[in-house]
Amino acid sequence: MASPFKTRESEMEAESRKAANFPEVEKSLFEKYSDGDMSLVDKFTSFLGTNNPFGKKATPEENEVWLLDNTAYRPTKSGKLEPWQAEFVCAYFIKGRKDLNKDVSKLLDTLGLDGELGKDPAVTKTIEERLKPFVHAISPAHSIELNIDRKLGPSDPNGISSQVLLTGGGDDANGKTVQCTSIEGYPPTTNTMTFVAPEGWLICSDIDDTIKRTMTPDPLGVLKSTFVDEPEVIKGMPELYRTIDEHFSPAWFYLSASPYNLYPFLRKFINANFKQGTIILRDKSWMFFAGLLQSLTEGVQEYKTDRLRKIHSWLPQRKVICIGDSTQSDPESYAALYREFPGWIKAIYIRKVTDAPFMDQKNRDERFQKAFKDIPSSDWTVFEKPSELNNHLKHLTGEVH
Repeated sequence: MASPFKTRESEMEAESRKAANFPEVEKSLFEKYSDGDMSLVDKFTSFLGTNNPFGKKATPEENEVWLLDNTAYRPTKSGKLEPWQAEFVCAYFIKGRKDLNKDVSKLLDTLGLDGELGKDPAVTKTIEERLKPFVHAISPAHSIELNIDRKLGPSDPNGISSQVLLTGGGDDANGKTVQCTSIEGYPPTTNTMTFVAPEGWLICSDIDDTIKRTMTPDPLGVLKSTFVDEPEVIKGMPELYRTIDEHFSPAWFYLSASPYNLYPFLRKFINANFKQGTIILRDKSWMFFAGLLQSLTEGVQEYKTDRLRKIHSWLPQRKVICIGDSTQSDPESYAALYREFPGWIKAIYIRKVTDAPFMDQKNRDERFQKAFKDIPSSDWTVFEKPSELNNHLKHLTGEVH
């Protein structure tokens, strides 16, 4: 199965996918769902993006809409602070989709769980609920209006609208949150917008196998942890993040290569176990389950460096701590941005994942030495237990010299 998106796959990604048999597992999964629910006008005009004059109003009867949490920031121009603004990302879907019983059975069969587990109503209900966002038909060329007097959309060919808009807010807004909601007559949706001043600390955290066990190196492990198992936190990470929040009062960003279809699932997990923040995911809709595996394993380094540049463009004066793991290209991605924006990233912490298969090459010391070549050893750390970072964090806060 060819990848549905064009990326520059790294050598490590290609080798890892082949070793873990990702291509064969992807071929065995479901065919891509039809986009026949979309009108031809919507399909073609959606390429005009937010400039589309043929956009339509999303309605509660026909559409489901997700408004993603976001961060308001203040750019600096000619040494002066500009008004608060934020990127508003909204996902649009067409309501209704075929019965999922066949797909639930296929997934259980792929995972080898079609015996007694497959007969458990609670298990099948969980799978069905998590599959739904992958089979929703996307809704391009649609818009909504918010209670803060802002119009979002029309949506693009992926059913996504992304716009940077003024938000209002005064000089004392830093740290405050605002609930943005759709107004009456549109599909109900709401988000949390957090105001973040130009200076201070910022945490950029990976999600999969950094704070949530996903088993990223193993295709069957990814499918099981995503669609079957209860989400599991990485031991010690909630305590570590609480300590960071108490000592640094940072802005929180969670950056993942997961597709945006997983946004509700990941948002619920993060808000239940970690500090609420802005979750940045791939803005594509695969409408098929093999896309999840491809999203997590192809072109990840290219994607993450691009999104890190976006965060830098919003908050270039913040002091940044990057936290990731060894399953993907977090060391290479964070190191690239450390070099690209000198002085912005103050610390890089990489969790060495030892409880997942196919990790021998990725955990070799030579890999980390190569990734962080010419970066002071005091600015990066590879750890297995979060408690190993305590002294390094004290150095950052000035408690230890």
